[in-house]
Amino acid sequence: MNTQSLAPLEATRFGSGHSVARMEDDALLRGQGRFTDDLLAAVPDVPDSALSHLVFLRSPHAHARIVSIDASTARAMPGVLLIITGQDMVDAGCKPMAGVAGFARAAGAPLVSTVRRPLAHERVRFVGEPVVAVVAQSRELARDAAEAVLVEYEELPAVTELPEALAGKALLCDGVSDNIVAETRYGKPDEAAQAFAAAAHVVKLDLIHQRLAALTIEPRVVLASWHAADARLVVRMSSQMPSGARNSIADVIGLDRKSVRVVVGDVGGGFGMKTGAYPEDIATAFCAHKLKRSVKWLADRSEEFLATTHGRDLYTRAEMALDVSGKVLALRVHSDANVGAYPTGTGVAIQLLIGPWVQTGVYDIQTIDYHFRAVMTNTMSTAAYRGAGRPEAIYTIERLMDEAARQIGMDRTALRRRNFVAPEQFPYKNAMGQVYDVGAFESVMDQGLNLADWSGFEARAAESAKRGKWRGLGLATFLEWTGGNQMEERVTISVQADGAIEVFSAVMPMGQGIATTLAQLVVDAFGVPIEKVRVILGDTDRGDGFGSAGSRSLFTGGSAMKIGAQRTIAHGKALAAKQFEASEQDIVYAAGRFAVAGTDLSMGLFELAAQQPEQRIFMDSTSAAAGPSWPNGCHVCEVELDPATGEVAVISYASVNDVGRVVNPTIVRGQLDGGAVQGIGQALQEAVVYDAQTGQLLTGSLMDYTAPRAADSPLFKTEMDQSVPSKNNPLGVKGVGELGTIGATPAVVNAVADALARAGRGDLAPRLQMPLSSARVWELLQG
Repeated sequence: MNTQSLAPLEATRFGSGHSVARMEDDALLRGQGRFTDDLLAAVPDVPDSALSHLVFLRSPHAHARIVSIDASTARAMPGVLLIITGQDMVDAGCKPMAGVAGFARAAGAPLVSTVRRPLAHERVRFVGEPVVAVVAQSRELARDAAEAVLVEYEELPAVTELPEALAGKALLCDGVSDNIVAETRYGKPDEAAQAFAAAAHVVKLDLIHQRLAALTIEPRVVLASWHAADARLVVRMSSQMPSGARNSIADVIGLDRKSVRVVVGDVGGGFGMKTGAYPEDIATAFCAHKLKRSVKWLADRSEEFLATTHGRDLYTRAEMALDVSGKVLALRVHSDANVGAYPTGTGVAIQLLIGPWVQTGVYDIQTIDYHFRAVMTNTMSTAAYRGAGRPEAIYTIERLMDEAARQIGMDRTALRRRNFVAPEQFPYKNAMGQVYDVGAFESVMDQGLNLADWSGFEARAAESAKRGKWRGLGLATFLEWTGGNQMEERVTISVQADGAIEVFSAVMPMGQGIATTLAQLVVDAFGVPIEKVRVILGDTDRGDGFGSAGSRSLFTGGSAMKIGAQRTIAHGKALAAKQFEASEQDIVYAAGRFAVAGTDLSMGLFELAAQQPEQRIFMDSTSAAAGPSWPNGCHVCEVELDPATGEVAVISYASVNDVGRVVNPTIVRGQLDGGAVQGIGQALQEAVVYDAQTGQLLTGSLMDYTAPRAADSPLFKTEMDQSVPSKNNPLGVKGVGELGTIGATPAVVNAVADALARAGRGDLAPRLQMPLSSARVWELLQG
C-alpha cells in the first residue's frame, strides 16, 4: 500500500485537536519501560565491568558539627570498593553546589546563605543530609558497610519552625544574628496605607501554606559509568532537566561539560522535584569517575521523604481594602517562606519573585504593598513543586475574595465581576509589571458556573442537610504564569530515507504525554502518518535545552517544533527545486510530497531525503516564544462536611480552563484532573511535619504522610475554552501542567468555608488552615 496516499487522512486523524492515544503508553503497559533502575551495566554503551552500588550514611541530627568519621572497619569489609566523605570531595577539588543569587537582605545588604556540598562538610544541618558515600559490589554489602562507619557529632541547637528561626533561637550560618536569607519588597506602601485608611472595608487573613512532598511513583535513581574509550562520564538518571543536571555534575566535580553525558529514559513523575542535580547525583558521578566503573544509587521511599526538595511552606498575612461598592483599592501581603537548611536559587525565587508576579490574579488591583522573606531552618530545602509559588499566591487572593464577600454581604461572583480585568484592558500590565497578553476572565467564570450548575446548589444542599451533612460551594477564578522565564528552545529534525522523521527536543517526558503531542505537531506540518514520526528526548549528546518545568514543554518546545518543521520544509523546497531544476518559488509541499506548481512533477518527502548525500534532510532550529502564557480558569467545588466527625468529602468538581489551543484533549484533561487531585490533597490531607524539638521528620513514610487516593477523587467535569489563544507563541497554546493544582486548593477550602457559613459558623471561616483533616476540622468546630 502507498502510505503517502493516505497522508491527508492520517494528518486529519492524528494531528492537533484529536485525542490521539499516547505513543508512550504501549511499552509502559507491557512492562517494557526504560526507567533508570531497569538498566544494568551491560547495556550497549556502558563498559562491561561489574556494576557497583552506592549507599549513603545520613545525618541523624538536625544540626551538629562533625567531630570525626572513622571508616576503617567499613573499608575492610568484604566487597567494599570505596568510601568517601565530604572532606574527601573537598580535597579532590570538588566545588560547592550552586546556591542563591540575585537577591539581597534589607536595605540592599548581601544575602546570607549556607553553602551546600554533595556530602556534608564539617557540619550537618538537617536530618537526612548525606554524610558518607559507601560503594560496594552489592547494595546489601554497601548497607552493611555504611552501618559500620562511625561518625562522632557535637549536637547544636536546631530550629524547624519560622517563628523560632526568625527569633534566632538557632543560627544556621556563623557570624549572623538571624536566619533571613533575603527579602523583597514591591509596590508603594505609602499609597497602600492611604487606600487602607480610606477603605469602607478591610479584610484580613493569616494563612499557612503547609510543606508538601512531591511523591513521584519513581524515586530518584542514578547510574553513572566511566567510558575509558573516550574518557567520558555517562550519567543515566531520572530528571526533568538533563542539560542542567549535566552542567551541575560537571561544574561541581571539576570536569569539562563536554566530558559528561546525561541520558534520561522514562521518568516516573517529576512535579518539579526532579529539576537539576541533587547532591546524591553528584556524589554518585564522582564515585564512578574515581573508580572508573559503573556505580548505581537508588533512593528508597524514606530517603525521598527526607532528602528530596519539598514544596510550599509559607506563612502569609494578607489584607485587602475595598470601597463601598466592592472595588478592591489595595492589597497588602507579607509572607515568610521556610526555604530549609540549604536555600536553593529556585526555592527562593519561587517565593520572593514568581509567586508575587501573580498575586493579584485575574483582578485589576494596581495598589500593592508586598514584603517577602526567605528564612533558613534545619529542614530539607524547598524548591519547585507543581505550581511553584502560584498556588500560594492564588490561594491567598481567592481566600481573601470569598472572605470579603462574606464580611461585606456581597455575592462572591458579583465581587469578582466588579474586579476582573476587563477584555478591553488587554494587553494588561499588572502591579508587578507582568503583561497578560489575552484573557476573558468573566466569560470563563460564567462557563464554569453553568458547568457546575451553580444555580441548582440550594436543592443539593437541602438534600445533604437531610442526611445531617453541611454542604458547601467553593469557587476559584484565577490565572497562572507559565514558561519558566526560558522562552528559547532548540530542536533538530531529520527526514530520513528509511521513511521516518526523527525529531529531538530537550523537553522531557515524565508522564504528561509530551512525546505524543510533539508527534502530532510533526503530523500537522508534514502531513504524514504518525507512525512515521520518531521522537527522541533525554540525551545531552543530541542537544541542549532548558528541559521541562514551569508548564513550558508545549508552549516553548512545541512552538520550537512547529517552527523547526516549517524550516525543514522550506529547506526541502530548496532541495526539490534543484532536483526539478525549477525555481524555488514554484515548489509547493503538501501531504508528504514536493511538487512543481502547475505541472505533474512531484517527489515524495522521503524520496527526496534519499537523494541527499547524507540520506536525510536535516534541520537544527532554535526559536523563542515572545513571552509567557497566562492560562486561567474557573474551578467550582462542592463538599459535604460531617459536623459530628469533621470529615470533609469532595462531592463534585467542575472546571472551565482557558488553555488556548488544545493539541490533544485527552492529555490536557488528564493534566488538569491530575493537577486538581494534587491540589485537593493539599487542601484536605497532605503535610510534611518535623518534630519541633528534635528536628526529626515525623512524616517519613506513606504510613505517616497522607496522600490522596483514587477513592478520594470526585468525578471531574472538565472543559477547555479555546476561544482566546495566546499571542506569545505560534501555536496559540498556554501551559496546562500546573493549572489544576493551582485552582483546586482554594476552590476546596472556599467550599468548606462556605459550608461553615451556611451552617451559621461563618466566624470559623477565617480560621481554616490546611490541611483540613477531619481531626483539625472537628477541633475547630469544638472551639
